[in-house]
Amino acid sequence: MHTLTRTARLTGLFYLGNAITGVLGFLVVRQQLFAAGDPDATLANLVAHESLARAGVALELGMVVTQTLAAVWFHRLFRTVDSSASRGIAAFGLVNAVVGIVSAALLATAVQVAVDPVGDAAANVQVLYLVSDGLWGACALFFGLWLIPMGWCVLRSGWMPRALGRLLVAGGVGYMVSAFLRYLMPDAQVVAEALAYPASLGEFWMVGYLLILGVRKHALTGAPTTARIPEPVAG
Repeated sequence: MHTLTRTARLTGLFYLGNAITGVLGFLVVRQQLFAAGDPDATLANLVAHESLARAGVALELGMVVTQTLAAVWFHRLFRTVDSSASRGIAAFGLVNAVVGIVSAALLATAVQVAVDPVGDAAANVQVLYLVSDGLWGACALFFGLWLIPMGWCVLRSGWMPRALGRLLVAGGVGYMVSAFLRYLMPDAQVVAEALAYPASLGEFWMVGYLLILGVRKHALTGAPTTARIPEPVAG
């Protein structure tokens, strides 16, 4: 297997892990625990489902690990295409990972407060979840900044479909706009969420392409292959 193909597939694997932990953490676990506008219900959920709440923290940590690895491997994949853009992918991806660490710490503290109450436990737990949610909402800026150089590298390299590169760039811009809409126009949440759809489509397309095809065949011309141990010569 060519080194470039191997790097592409490892990148796709880490990106897939990031998507899985994100979906499970945000759309499954968090939805079962956090009750918007009802601190008492949130506290009751954490107390009744402590193991699930701790699993939610573990999933956030899983996002941090897979996001970090994906950022580093995207840099390895595209560094010969555009070193500045590949460094941008890595840098913006690592910012997302840092936000994940902070969010995981907030959720872990919420579990601890629920189990061993401090002050108004319901209010404290609710605020911790709200801060975590606000962090990820603001981090949409860096979700967008992460996708734009990624799309640029796809377009410049020709290793993947140009439509994928354009979709990633458009999705990145949409993510950034959605971050501003979320706070400047609270009544336009449907629009803000819709702006993130192209990014999600582009990301899943990217994951699938990396895992299944890696890169186009013409990109492998002259690329080094995985070193093999020479077979012993029969005496």
